Amino acid sequence: MHHVDIEALNQQIYIDSAFVEKLHAETAKVIVGQEKMIERLMLGLLSRGHVLLEGLPGLAKTLAIKTLSQAIDANFSRIQFTPDLLPADIIGTMIYNPAQNEFTVRKGPIFANFILADEINRAPAKVQSALLEAMQERQVTIGTDTFKLQEPFLVLATQNPIEQEGTYPLPEAQVDRFMLKVKIGYPSKEEEREIMRRNLNDESFGQEIKPVVHPDDILRARNSVRKVYMDEKIERYILDIVFATRNPADYGLKNLQPLISYGASPRASINLALAAKAYAFLKRRGYVIPEDVRNICMDVLRHRMGLTYEAEAENTTQEDIVNRILNTVEVP
Repeated sequence: MHHVDIEALNQQIYIDSAFVEKLHAETAKVIVGQEKMIERLMLGLLSRGHVLLEGLPGLAKTLAIKTLSQAIDANFSRIQFTPDLLPADIIGTMIYNPAQNEFTVRKGPIFANFILADEINRAPAKVQSALLEAMQERQVTIGTDTFKLQEPFLVLATQNPIEQEGTYPLPEAQVDRFMLKVKIGYPSKEEEREIMRRNLNDESFGQEIKPVVHPDDILRARNSVRKVYMDEKIERYILDIVFATRNPADYGLKNLQPLISYGASPRASINLALAAKAYAFLKRRGYVIPEDVRNICMDVLRHRMGLTYEAEAENTTQEDIVNRILNTVEVP
């Protein structure tokens, strides 16, 4: 391994990540207790990933992403997915203009920096794939023209828990395209009291969020994130975690074998490494430590492995499996 000047890198990253504090302070004016969600959106933003969110209605998802987009001075679009939605409703369409006798392009809501795709599993497959294709390609085709989507471009898609009626679950291969799958719980009593008070006291709730960062700063920060140092020991740790989902027996986890129908794909390793670097950056450090990997591991892995009927019969979840792997795989 060629010598890296960790100290110099650390100082550089500390400078490059200065905006993180400003962003935290600004979003905290409006957001109570969903710091984790803001942090996860930031992780996606810094590593060009997208975020899938499973959570109940009313947990301030719209508020979180809207607040973040205001603080970054970026455009925000909310798309409510419904069974009658068409791909054109997302990406846009050609419109005939009789006066000029020509077709013009009307761009859809996907042309924004931050997209909240709400209840993505209420819309049929072709609409889901239009969104996922735009996420992947970062461009869309309308008629014969292809348009690049503006960067930064982040999709936060929410899905209802599958038990609900009338949902079209996302196919595994599509879920794998989300960098992170985040689960949001209810706020604590203290947080909820604060939310209640802020909502009743109009002044503080309508607090204007000022732009404290520019989209260009985010694009610059992305380059900085890639420079965060990752030791070979950390790389090995990441690979051990991912390989343990595929061949648990090799890691002394033979009892997991009958519970996992398929392990995590190579996208898991790539995303664990990327997200760990972004997390180190958010913590204003120039190098990755095992704690970074452990912190983001659940959100990177929970949607990337399949459970067998046996696991479901025993009420074993992806979370249980990830926790058992993290407790067993040797930490560098």
